[in-house]
Amino acid sequence: MTRRAREMTASGIYHIMLRGNERKSILASDEEKQFFLDCIRRKQKETNFSLYAYCLMDNHVHLLINIQDNELASIMKGIATRYAFFYNNRHNRVGHVFQDRFKSEPIEDERYLLAAVRYIHNNPVKARMVSNPEDYHWSSYRVYIQPELFGEEWIDSAFILGIIALDRKSAIKEFIRFSTDVVEETFIDIEEKSGIKTLDEGGCILHEYLKQEGFIIEEIKENKELRRKAIIFLRANTQLSQRKIAILLGIDKSIVEKVKL
Repeated sequence: MTRRAREMTASGIYHIMLRGNERKSILASDEEKQFFLDCIRRKQKETNFSLYAYCLMDNHVHLLINIQDNELASIMKGIATRYAFFYNNRHNRVGHVFQDRFKSEPIEDERYLLAAVRYIHNNPVKARMVSNPEDYHWSSYRVYIQPELFGEEWIDSAFILGIIALDRKSAIKEFIRFSTDVVEETFIDIEEKSGIKTLDEGGCILHEYLKQEGFIIEEIKENKELRRKAIIFLRANTQLSQRKIAILLGIDKSIVEKVKL
């Protein structure tokens, strides 16, 4: 079957999503996430594109980039190939690391651009990994709100903040307010919930959740609030039955039934 031609845009700005093959956690460790960022920086020096926002999750990546010379496919191939070589060597494996081609959608106006930045930074919040985008270390959000601590010249936060307000302090203040607005937005995404139905798949995503939150499965059984959050996370991000969630957490099914989303 012939592949559908990738939609291009006159603005040169794209929201990119790249995910692990078979939904695997190909960015599970801090070292792997850091190396992926290094791959982006290295490619940026070679081809000179602007990066407005990023978010690295364990099994997928969101990027918001401006490429004026229509070399989108070449740039993404370079980033993915370099990372795949590193990942396969690290894990003593061969084969695909990323699933098929990256997904992309063109950004045509400033309103949609700002919404895309908000959506990308709120990915960990949507996944119930953190309650505030500021608490997630592997996104560009903190570059925007605390440039004196996290400012990195390879992230063009000034362009986005300049759309919001001319005064930088006012722009940052409004950016924080805008970023925490609860808005239902539709962008390309991993669509994890529809694919996770088995105990094995559920166990993988639970492992990622526990690692990110910094506690172990035994604590869920003893701490009511941790247990509630874990149940909500699994129900929101999978299609596991209440019985399977109970099995994964080692608790009674009646406990899962009582928790409301």
